[in-house]
Amino acid sequence: MMRSVTAPGLATLDRVWTARTQAERFTRAIVLAAAGTVLLWAASKVQVPFWPVPATLTTLAVVLIGTFYGSRLGAATVAAYLVEGLAGLPVFAGTPEKGIGLAYMVGPTGGYLLGYIAAAFVAGYLVERGWGRSIVAMIAAAFAANVALYATGLAWLAYLIGFDKSITFGLMPFLAADTLKILIAATVTVAASRRMAR
Repeated sequence: MMRSVTAPGLATLDRVWTARTQAERFTRAIVLAAAGTVLLWAASKVQVPFWPVPATLTTLAVVLIGTFYGSRLGAATVAAYLVEGLAGLPVFAGTPEKGIGLAYMVGPTGGYLLGYIAAAFVAGYLVERGWGRSIVAMIAAAFAANVALYATGLAWLAYLIGFDKSITFGLMPFLAADTLKILIAATVTVAASRRMAR
């Protein structure tokens, strides 16, 4: 049975920013969450040429935030990012051109946005249980995080346009890019975990 471990990013941070009191831990979490929302904003604006459709780096950033921050802080960071978008900040892909705030979030991508929270939590939870030490296990963890993301994303999209169309337009075009992002997330997390172990 895998024992619980600290997410690699937090373990690294403990060496340079030791938080001994509750207030110090809270301050550190706020700073990390703010930095994470900036990373998510930047990742959503990067469009990488890919087949059959361009890909953003948002899902990669979500999984890495989960693996490096841990389940609770990772999910809270993504939730803070969604609150920024709900407040009308143009932090999502395609904003402000495709709308902002609640109007954007209840559109076709709304379920995927909600799924980001689940994906970060799942990735962090599994890394906390040792999955970040093995490349095979970490690929499985990143895959599980993507399944959590797509579960809500496709459910909402199916409600809007029907199940068959949701698979055709909301899953199939992204499988190749997401496979590559899973491999990148797994490689980065395992490398960081092994470095921490040394």
